[in-house]
Amino acid sequence: MSSALPFVSRVVGTHAKEILARDRSRAQKLLSGRHPHGPHGFRELRSHRHAKHGASGDKSGGGGTAPSSPDAGVDVTDAGVTYTASVGVGSPATQYTLLIDTGSSNTWVGAGTKYVKTSTSKSTGHKVNVSYGSGSFSGTEFTDTVAISPSLVIQNQSIGVASTAQGFDDVDGILGIGPVDLTSGTVSGDQSIPTVTDNLFSQGTIANDLIGISYEPTTTDGQSNGELSFGSVDESKITGDVNYVPITSTSPANAYWGIDQTISYGKTTILDSTAGIVDTGTTLVLIATDAFQKYEKATGGKLDNTTGLLTITEAQYEKLQPLVFNIGGVSYELSPNAQIWPRALNSTLGGQEGQIYLIVADLGSNSGQGLDFINGFGFLQRFYSVYDTGNAQVGLATTPFTDATTN
Repeated sequence: MSSALPFVSRVVGTHAKEILARDRSRAQKLLSGRHPHGPHGFRELRSHRHAKHGASGDKSGGGGTAPSSPDAGVDVTDAGVTYTASVGVGSPATQYTLLIDTGSSNTWVGAGTKYVKTSTSKSTGHKVNVSYGSGSFSGTEFTDTVAISPSLVIQNQSIGVASTAQGFDDVDGILGIGPVDLTSGTVSGDQSIPTVTDNLFSQGTIANDLIGISYEPTTTDGQSNGELSFGSVDESKITGDVNYVPITSTSPANAYWGIDQTISYGKTTILDSTAGIVDTGTTLVLIATDAFQKYEKATGGKLDNTTGLLTITEAQYEKLQPLVFNIGGVSYELSPNAQIWPRALNSTLGGQEGQIYLIVADLGSNSGQGLDFINGFGFLQRFYSVYDTGNAQVGLATTPFTDATTN
């Protein structure tokens, strides 16, 4: 039986300028080090909390109101790409469409489809309150059976049942797959609560503290085109070895899923070895302004006023060189086709039919900031990525779609 969860990815925004604005706004928050959500960031967050509150923590009474989660900043509500999956809660299970969020850790339902109590539902009487920057929910904590997939069934999982929710119009709630630290202070009477991943471990369902993400590039918006694997790498999704690199030591990239890489266009280096991040919540591939200017000149691309993206002619596309990301001594190539927006989806950009738009965009700051690139959805669609919290490392591998010509 599969330990994977299929999901639908959807680009947020109805115009390229909105997509670019969301990506850049998110990048500025990341550059300022807000809301760390990588393995090193979690440890730092934990040490700050221990220093502030003492190791014993600060528990409120069981019937009180839980405080909002701290550090609301870079999160699922400002992501340029969202991922939704169908998750079963209860026995018999009711299916809920939940946002998958690697940057938060509470799982909750009730924003759309209301919670259905069954024989496995138990109220703890504790209040839950989580803020997400541009969204929030509050309600009551229950424990219940949660079925992520037929082979990933969790008994007595803590879930929030929303009495009020704001900013979650198209979904029923969130599946929080970040680490347990981020639940601290969200539930009254509890310092922190075990996440779905914690319970998959403790109940012996998965053996490793990691998730693997695979995508299949698509030219149709809103179709199931990805899979999240808990606890192991899905060997059927990759065509080579997974190569791992440690989280970078450079701040602020080290607070997230930060890596060191060099970027070359063809054989010309456009960004010397520097730190940046891999980020599922960013749509485009963002590179430091000085590197972007070199890319713009090398490709011959012209900035399109309507979309804010670089556009190239068919003749320039025919001459486009691979964009090579050297990570840990391994080269990952974005083919010419992988560097362009899917032409069948030009209408989602507010772009012209038949026009060719590049997905590489300006980060908005020069290199040397400690976070000089974001390998977003445009990059991750072409490679299998592994987020290994247990070993504080990121893994990448080629897939059958690395060189696809779907765009």
